[in-house]
Amino acid sequence: MKQLKDYINGQSVDGTGTYIDVYNPSTGEVIAQVPVTTADKVEEAIQAAAEAFKTWKDVPLQKRMGYLFKLRDALVNRKEELAQLISTDQAKHIADARAEVDRGIQLTETACGLPLLLRGDKIAINAFMDGEITREPIGVVGGLAPFNFPSLVFGWFVPFALGCGNTLVYKASEQSPMFMQVIAEILDEMGLPKGVFNLVNGDRPVVEHMLNSAHIQAMAFVGSTKVGQIVAEGCAKTNKKAMVLAGAKNTMIVAKDANLAGFADNFKNACFGAAGQRCMAAANVLVEEEIYDKVKAIMVDVAKSVAVGDACDEAAYMGPVISRQSVERIHNYIDIGLKEGCTLLLDGRNPELPEKNKNGFFVAPTILEGVTKDMRVAKEEIFGPVVTLIKAKSYKEGIDIINESEYGNGGCIFTETAIIAQDFLRHTNSGMLGVNVGVPASMPYLPFGGTKGSLLGGQYKAQISDCVEFFTKRKAATIRYYGPNEA
Repeated sequence: MKQLKDYINGQSVDGTGTYIDVYNPSTGEVIAQVPVTTADKVEEAIQAAAEAFKTWKDVPLQKRMGYLFKLRDALVNRKEELAQLISTDQAKHIADARAEVDRGIQLTETACGLPLLLRGDKIAINAFMDGEITREPIGVVGGLAPFNFPSLVFGWFVPFALGCGNTLVYKASEQSPMFMQVIAEILDEMGLPKGVFNLVNGDRPVVEHMLNSAHIQAMAFVGSTKVGQIVAEGCAKTNKKAMVLAGAKNTMIVAKDANLAGFADNFKNACFGAAGQRCMAAANVLVEEEIYDKVKAIMVDVAKSVAVGDACDEAAYMGPVISRQSVERIHNYIDIGLKEGCTLLLDGRNPELPEKNKNGFFVAPTILEGVTKDMRVAKEEIFGPVVTLIKAKSYKEGIDIINESEYGNGGCIFTETAIIAQDFLRHTNSGMLGVNVGVPASMPYLPFGGTKGSLLGGQYKAQISDCVEFFTKRKAATIRYYGPNEA
């Protein structure tokens, strides 16, 4: 059994405490064990990062960018290896896994342009006095990654934190840790100075130790709203900056004038890509009644066409969910929907699978009909390939659902009418919106993050200038110049 390691102060470190089993969700097999980093080892990582910051913050910017260019090249050269790891322990279909590694590469490339974003401002106050605002690194940063996007979240945190001059203590998800094992290896091979990047593993006690550390100045988190609240509260108590990207419940609106072929193309990926395990997945589909029957038929046909199988099988479209507990939770939500009065258009609870995948954690595409906005299945995050279908008299009911939700991550509308699109964009309270786009996840050049319960604290988002804002602090200076005739 392969036992994974921590990476602390430039060294791979064996676990000294307990281990957590890492599963291949496609087969249900234990494929590795990840250590629960002990408190003393977490503290060792934090101390190493604090010591490294004393010199790393003064490393010339062009040299830090040089490390990022090396990182980018290594990601490109090892793309397939990294994608296979994601497909194995996270169970993202191999095509999606390759696309996710590509996004990590794109984010690293974007971070290579940090010198343009790190520039400060200057104002001439008068003939003998200037005011300057400079950006500086904040110190030691803690990063907490979710299971569902190992490469994407790495791209948000690692290149931007290090490029801005910070040092990092990073906790990978205990459910999908294998990608970050290779990242630690890459950073070590690059010759990154000891202590600049540190990798720890485990669960809640590790997070709590990081939250309570006086050396850590900021915490960056992606995950559930429940855990996000713990992180946000812990940061508030210890005066840390916090980037907390949390849960979601996204709605896709289909207006009566929608291009239905375009909707069909987007529906498949938006609802069933990554088995619905992403914060940008479309969970509710609200359809105006004039076209309801047509759209319902399209949804059923598209969902039935989704090939479910081993995440590493090129012929499949959708792999399993992350764990047996996730299967049980999703099944429970289907039961809740039926008790609330919904009907099953498509039941994915017992998909047909090859023998090797019989013990895997699979739920096939599922569609619940007869859903109303007050039902739990329409309001709560299911985080799986379950779609709730809602009939509406007007697209405006979809805007109401999004605005009344405790979440505000994403939302989209399919329409060919500009004024309807503008009405949706102007009046929808959500951080990322799409028009004729099923997954309105912004490219690396735009901010990523929601509103309300999807972005706790409501301030710092991920990507581009938002990352720079989070990973730096601004310093103002007033400078007086004495002329030759002044005392």
